Formats: sequence, structure tokens, C-alpha cells
Amino acid sequence: MRYHNISNTLFRSNRKEFVKQMNKSSFAIFYSNDQAPRNGDQYYPFRQSSDFFYLTGIEQEKSILILAPNCPNEKLKEALFLLKTNEVLEIWEGHKYTKKEAKETSGIENVYWLDDFEPALKEVMSYFDDVYLNSNEYIKFFPDVESRETRLGKTLQAQYPFHTYHRAAPMLTKQRIIKSKQEIDLIKEASAITNKALRRILKFTKPGVWEFEVEAEISHEFTRNRAGGHGYAPIVASGKSACVLHYTENDKICKDGDLLLMDFGAEYANYTADLSRTIPVNGKFTPRQKELYNAVLRVMKEVKKQYVPGSTINDINDKANELMEKELIQMGLLSPEEVRRQDKNNPLFKKYFMHGTSHFMGLDVHDVGAKHEPLKPGMVLTCEPGIYIPEEKTGIRIENDILITDGKPIDLMADFPIEVEEIEALMKP
Repeated sequence: MRYHNISNTLFRSNRKEFVKQMNKSSFAIFYSNDQAPRNGDQYYPFRQSSDFFYLTGIEQEKSILILAPNCPNEKLKEALFLLKTNEVLEIWEGHKYTKKEAKETSGIENVYWLDDFEPALKEVMSYFDDVYLNSNEYIKFFPDVESRETRLGKTLQAQYPFHTYHRAAPMLTKQRIIKSKQEIDLIKEASAITNKALRRILKFTKPGVWEFEVEAEISHEFTRNRAGGHGYAPIVASGKSACVLHYTENDKICKDGDLLLMDFGAEYANYTADLSRTIPVNGKFTPRQKELYNAVLRVMKEVKKQYVPGSTINDINDKANELMEKELIQMGLLSPEEVRRQDKNNPLFKKYFMHGTSHFMGLDVHDVGAKHEPLKPGMVLTCEPGIYIPEEKTGIRIENDILITDGKPIDLMADFPIEVEEIEALMKP
């Protein structure tokens, strides 16, 4: 792996906390991600299931984890099953985990080859009535292709129909939503790499460069600093393209006088940063661009105060919407009379600010957790207000990542350039 070695205390602790939530007559089974076909005989670069990585640290396909803390067979209380390599596989695909390496990475003592899985499964099934299976339960994600977890979970239920099956996802969500110190350190490293990329492109960007050239500069800085890549598809949107919230084509030329909205984050050890900045292509904000940018920045600075224990994402969104509505009135984009007469179920500010201000982040850029969940120390969330005016070919979004603590929130990107003057100074030739 590109990233520095992670102590397996992280994964051992994660498994320990998970099994505490299991009932005594149960065991749990977790599957690694599939290799996703790309074309012909090619796969997309493999990215491990976030949950499987969280529990094992193992980054290899066709891997299986069994957690059976009350199993009478000591060697199956915690067991990892891996693809057994051979000379041909190593020639064509390269190195695979040895049992020793997998043990050192995961902290799991009992590591087996996949050939041993079916007999082990049958034995564990004979001891327990209940089985925990995992799946991705993110409420806004509807993939057409079934995950390996879902597919093999169905196979297991068909093979052993008289067991009772339970959801592992709510238990993992409860754990993953609170980040440990080790996890926060990994997110901080992802943020530090992202900061380097931002400063690089502030020096690089000028009229005439293409959006994909900016993306290439980001990718270069990520790679040279041990990031695994982007935590999500980067948005590099100049001019009117910035009004498309999930624009990822990144194929337009950056023109003099336009703004460039960028939303990107390095992924380090599978933990991601999530940054948005909007900069003038020519290095100098116009008075109007500065007015709009500072309006978004004021909302961001004020709403960050809501990132305290007991608050919720719903509360944060409501406060941001209230603040943004006032800014839009002050700039003349909305009139007080229009706002007084507006449909409360379809407020007018949504014409210019149509997305939420916050989401959880960690192993996934939109990490586990619900909008009504009261914030607790150890949670990490984004803060990302914006203004979008297609008729002015202008989209502005500013986003930092915030750590919830017992006291004041900690902005993990506090040292990133964000003020108009900072950005302009760094963009000077």
C-alpha cells in the first residue's frame, strides 16, 4: 500500500467493539468487495469495502471474515479467509497476502485460505442459531449491481434457511460514526495532502488552462504524497459548469473573468478529506464575485458554531438556510416581500442554494449516519454552503471538514487558504 503502516490496534479495537453488540447465540460474516469489471479482461482498480477494511485492514479481493466470539472452537472465534496465491497468479497479478502478513495487518491470529472456508462455515453454523450479515444501507444510494455482500448473503440464506439472520449495518454505523484518535489522524493526513494540492493549483491556474489540467495537478500532488487517489470523483467546474452540483466532466477551458469551483479530497488509507474552494481563474475576484464569495464565507463561519454536541445536521441545515436567505435579501437576489409571501414548503432561497450544508465523512465521503443524529465528540462532518446563479455563470461553494469535540468544534482545514486576500495573494504570478 502507498500509505504508511497502520497499527492493527485500530482493527482489533473495531472488532472488539462490534462483537460486544452481538447476541450470545450468534456469529457474523463479512465479505470483501468484488473486483468490478471495466471492459474486456480488465477490472477497475480495487477498492475495499469500507466496513471490511474497518474490521480488518485487509485490502484484497475474495476475502472473508468470521466473528464468532462464543464459538467452542477457539480457532474460529475470529477467522480470516484469503485467496491462496500461486506462481502463475503472482506472475500475472503480483503479490498477495501471506498468512503472516495478513495476521500482522489485521491482528487476527487465525488466518486460513479460502479452501478452508466452507468446512469452517458449516461448523460455525452448527453451533449458532443467529447470523449477522452486512449490506450497504446508505439511504440515497441505489446501485443497479448487487454487492458481493448481498449476493453471497442471499446464497448463505438459501443454503442455511433455518437460521435467523440479522443486520450488521446498524451496529457498524453506531461504531463508525464516532472516529477514534487513529481514524482522526488518518483524516488529518488526507486533509494535509489535500491542502498541498490546493496550494499547488492556486499557483497553476490561469486563463487558458483546461479543467482536466487542473485535475491532473491535483492527482499528481495526491500521488506523490502517498494518497490512494481521490476520495470521490473530483469536481473542477469553471464558469456556468459550477452551477451543476455534481459536474465531473472537467473538460472545459478556464476563461479569463470566470470563477473556478473545485470540490476534491485526497483518500489516505481509505479515509477521505472533502474540500471545496472557488477561485478566480485570472487570480483576481471582481467586485461582484467578491461580494458573493464573502456572503458564502460569512454563512460558513457563522454556521460552524452549530457544530457542537447535541446539535444535528438538520439543525445545521436550518441555520445555514436562515443565514443564506438573509444574505440573498441583502444582495438583492430576493426581496423581503417575496420571502414573506413564499411557500414555506418551497422556499425561494432554494433557487440559489439547493443542497444541504453538512454530511458525515470518514471512510466514505458521505459516511454513515443520519441527519437527525445528535452530534457527539469524535464525529467528523463537512460544512459547505454555496450560492449558484446560472444567469451570471457563477457557482460558489466553500467547504471545510469539522471535528466535533466536548468544547468548540475543530476545523480540520483551518490552515487552508480561504479568505479572498489569501487566495489572490497565492495566485499572483
